[in-house]
Amino acid sequence: MEGESKAEKKLVYGDWGYVLDDVPHLTDYLPDLPTYPNPLQDNPAYSVVKQYFVNSDDTVTQKIVVQKNSPRGIHFRRAGPRQRVYFESDEVRACIVTCGGLCPGLNTVIREIVCGLYDMYGVTKILGIEDGYKGFYARNTVTLTPKSVNDIHKRGGTILGTSRGGHDTLKIADSIEDRGINQVYIIGGDGTQKGASVIFEEIKMRGLKVAVAGIPKTIDNDIAVIDKSFGFDTAVEEAQRAINAAHVESESVENGIGLVKLMGRYSGFIAMYATLASRDVDCCLIPESPFYLEGKGGLLEYIEKRLKENGHMVIVVAEGAGQQLIAESMRTMDHADASGNKLLLDVGLWLSQKIKDHFATARKKMPINLKYIDPTYMIRAVPSNASDNVYCTLLAHSAIHGAMAGYTGFTVGPVNGRHAYIPFYNITEKQNKVVITDRMWARLLSSTNQPSFLSKKEIEEGTRKEEVPQTQLLDEGNSRANEKAEEQLEHNGPVSNGSI
Repeated sequence: MEGESKAEKKLVYGDWGYVLDDVPHLTDYLPDLPTYPNPLQDNPAYSVVKQYFVNSDDTVTQKIVVQKNSPRGIHFRRAGPRQRVYFESDEVRACIVTCGGLCPGLNTVIREIVCGLYDMYGVTKILGIEDGYKGFYARNTVTLTPKSVNDIHKRGGTILGTSRGGHDTLKIADSIEDRGINQVYIIGGDGTQKGASVIFEEIKMRGLKVAVAGIPKTIDNDIAVIDKSFGFDTAVEEAQRAINAAHVESESVENGIGLVKLMGRYSGFIAMYATLASRDVDCCLIPESPFYLEGKGGLLEYIEKRLKENGHMVIVVAEGAGQQLIAESMRTMDHADASGNKLLLDVGLWLSQKIKDHFATARKKMPINLKYIDPTYMIRAVPSNASDNVYCTLLAHSAIHGAMAGYTGFTVGPVNGRHAYIPFYNITEKQNKVVITDRMWARLLSSTNQPSFLSKKEIEEGTRKEEVPQTQLLDEGNSRANEKAEEQLEHNGPVSNGSI
């Protein structure tokens, strides 16, 4: 990726330790822009809605579990339609691009951006950028209308195509300027959102009236700050099919072992939630929880124990688990794909062979029947389910409302159940991970009855590192802002360093 984002944080302080981590607005660098009445006020579909417009001062708190003396903490600007907008409907020329890997719900988001712009704001000029970021300067576009996208939510994948890499900031900005595009909707993971941030900075430097809105996407559910990424519910639901097949296979033979590999390069959320939902899994292995094979308390000993007790077992492993155990044979460990993701070897195949070798030794003389199931790309290629379809609609509409209201350089997502506009840096500087000292992981261990594979020392160290769940952690800049607010609250009473 060319260039790095140099985004400045837009922090606003209020009373009692309140900190608004605000998103950029077009008027930050184009102060004399005119405003217009929101077309929604004349839309018959919304005439029955009371208080449909969001108050300009509404914000969403990042942390909801507090003590009585806690400062109010970090907030984000609430998503939703405003009474005044900064674009007239007939002047809007929007574009949509999808980047990175596939994820259930991509087509739904595309559909709802198109239909939302048409139906809510009367926007008729919408382009689809084909094949990811490179489509901007490769001149690959398609005109999108409600008719052309009507049924796409019933299909997996993305009708626009996607790719990794291909980000050239100057070429992309030139294309946006040459085509007269003034609203850019970018759907993709953390790498894609980093690219969106750089594009926003270039557009801001050029002084263009262009709103850049991101819709975060990852099947692994590892995006920081937001409650959940779209497609995750569908992925967990689809993972159940593979787990059920592994359970049937293992139950039907002597000493049957069903091994299922699920997606989760750095975070084991799909594996954890699929295991909890299934209740047929005897062991779940994720990147956040180290395990070992040999010796007392190791995985192989546990497999022997379960086979003797039940005659069968099911193991779920996330693709990023156990990489430290196969590092010596991983010549691709330092290589990465076009999105910057490390290239990993197949832990499922490696673990399958290790288990087979263990039970094939003369000392064991214990025949096993192991079936390895790898549904990873099948899971991400399916259409989104009902709950994800609704969620994708809300994400798309939130992005539209934000762009029309003049906000830019932001991504959208639910924070504690309320949709908010979040600065790009909040979701690109860290990844959400399973906290193995949290109650949810304890529920999983209770469900599977597997050992934690951790020593007492490792547990204590993990507790110190993860005293606060990562979804509640603040980035370095926000942490300093929060500390500043606490100090002022303690020594000077209410803080008043800016209006809200």
